[in-house]
Amino acid sequence: MVNKTRNKLLEVARHIFAKNGLENTTMNDIAVASGKGRRTLYTYFKSKEDIYFAVIEEELERLSEQMNEVFKKNMEPEDKLVELIYTHLNLIKEAVQRNGNLRAEFFRNIFLVSKARKNFDKKEKEFLTKILTEGIRLGKFDIDSIPLTADIIHYCTKGLEIPYIYGRLSTGLPSGMSRAIVQKLIHKALKREDFKF
Repeated sequence: MVNKTRNKLLEVARHIFAKNGLENTTMNDIAVASGKGRRTLYTYFKSKEDIYFAVIEEELERLSEQMNEVFKKNMEPEDKLVELIYTHLNLIKEAVQRNGNLRAEFFRNIFLVSKARKNFDKKEKEFLTKILTEGIRLGKFDIDSIPLTADIIHYCTKGLEIPYIYGRLSTGLPSGMSRAIVQKLIHKALKREDFKF
């Protein structure tokens, strides 16, 4: 019952934040829309920022689950890295677009979003580390530092989010060209010179 009530509050809050944004939403709006009293709402959340944090965190948990599906695929490590990068970008884009006015808050309140992304980022780095380790084990990657390489790929992918969401990545280029370029960059950066396809 506890999780059911909390989940209902989060779902209602997500819709209200998506429609009105964080600044134009009150705790009372969420309590009324959920059919729960303010006392119940405050039992689970201290403030609307606390609810917003939980909404973003829940959305990112869904994304982590989908990225885990990519990680489990039977693919070459290099292809899996590219697939993981584009899954990340596509999922973030979908989440931001699906949440309407939440999009502005997502980019404006970088501190809150960074805090909410902590677990998501950690899981993504774990996926990257495992893929890089697998690539080395199979003799396909030549990497001096797996943790540093995972960090670089992770932060480069995060840096592509905003241009990707707004369609500015590969503007004017044929469809799929950005993915081909990313694949080439990864291939050149991580490939062992003596490995033949």
